This record gives sequence, C-alpha cells and structure tokens, in this order.
Amino acid sequence: MMKDRPTTTSHETAPAGETPTAAGHPGRATEADTPRAIRRGATLREMAREFVRHPSPWMIAAVFVAALVARIAVGDWQLTDALVPLIVVATFPVTEWIIHVTVLHWRPRHLGPVTIDSELARKHRAHHTDPRDTPLVFIPPKSLTLTIVALVAIGLLAFPRLGLGLTFLLTITTLGLLYEWTHYLIHTDYKPKHALYRAIWRNHRHHHYKNEHYWFTVTTSGTADRLLGTAPDPATVPTSPTARHLHAQ
Repeated sequence: MMKDRPTTTSHETAPAGETPTAAGHPGRATEADTPRAIRRGATLREMAREFVRHPSPWMIAAVFVAALVARIAVGDWQLTDALVPLIVVATFPVTEWIIHVTVLHWRPRHLGPVTIDSELARKHRAHHTDPRDTPLVFIPPKSLTLTIVALVAIGLLAFPRLGLGLTFLLTITTLGLLYEWTHYLIHTDYKPKHALYRAIWRNHRHHHYKNEHYWFTVTTSGTADRLLGTAPDPATVPTSPTARHLHAQ
C-alpha cells in the first residue's frame, strides 16, 4: 500500500456541495475521511499499481484468461456469440442496480437464533462506514470465489453450446473487471477529466455522501437509476444521517 498521506480536507472528494462527515460530528471532517492508500493528485498509472495489489482483479482476470483460451480452442463461432454480449451489456446497469439494492443493502434478518446476513452485505456496510478504506472497495475474495463458481457453472451448463457459454464468461468477466476498476477509482482522489466518468463519479459519490437510498449504479451514469426512480435531483434530497451507517435507524 502507498504510504503517502494527502493534505486535503474531505470536502474535495465529495459531490459538489456535499461534505462527508465523521460519525457524531456533522459537517466536521476528520482523519477518518482521508484516504488510507492513495495520495492526492495520483496519476492513473499510480492508481493501477495500487489496483493490482488487491486479489479480486487477479481472480477475475484469471477466469477471463482461462475462458479466452478455451473459447479460442473451441471455435464454433456463430451469430449468437455476438448476441450474448449485447444482451449482457444492455442489461448490466439494471443487474448492477438489483444486486446493489437487494444483496449489498440487505438488512440482516433474524430467523429465531439464526441471523441471515451475507459477507457481501456485511462488507458493504463497512464500506459505507469508511468509503476511503481501500480494501473494502473490492469484492471480498470468499464471496468472489463463490460467485465465480456460480458463473462458471452457468457458462458450462446453461447454454446450448460450450462456445456460447465461454462467450458469456468472457463478457461477464470483462464487466467484472470494469466494475472493480471503476468502483475503486471513484473512491480514490483521482479527479474526473471526462464528462462520462464525471457523471459516474458524481452519481456514486452522492450515494455515499448524500443519501444511500438513491444512485445505486456504479459503472454507468445512472441509466438504471433513472429507469427505476432512484435518480432524483440531488438538490431536492436531504442528506441522510445513515449514509455512513446503513440500517442504523
């Protein structure tokens, strides 16, 4: 992990007009609001060096490479090999929204003495508590392993052709890497330089620092949020007291 510390206050990393606050001290930035791994003004190259120090990008990349080698070996290219990526990419914003709302923002349930609460939900609550804790930005390895097993099973068993299933795996792992990189980059001090990334950056920052009940998409500029009614005008939304502590009420 890089050891450099930024000298900025936390308002420079929140959405325009928003200041992340320390728990119990609204409006006052503290050391908890400063990044632990990324220094101010870091370049994309430095971001990438930090990115590859975490396990999830390597795990997803390994599946991508294995699927690519297998896909080339199998051959049997058909028109549907172009159709599957189009469908997956077109539906990904809604899929991402659903996972964020139903899995990551899962409220723990109690069934007698048993608490139903996944690792993904627990880690995501911790991520909201400290959005600048870099390891919490990434998909937990244990949960990612189970997800990879499930996706490989779908790719090998749910498609009429092996080649088509491998095409599915190539597509989903590409999107997985895009998700990890985008989510990671949003939570660093790297500033948006292009309109599309600026919109994505602002959307997710509002989710963390304005109100956790809105702006659930991460890799798009809010397409699914607009479709599903969770992209209000930020000026009309009150700052949530539980954005840093999910389900605290």
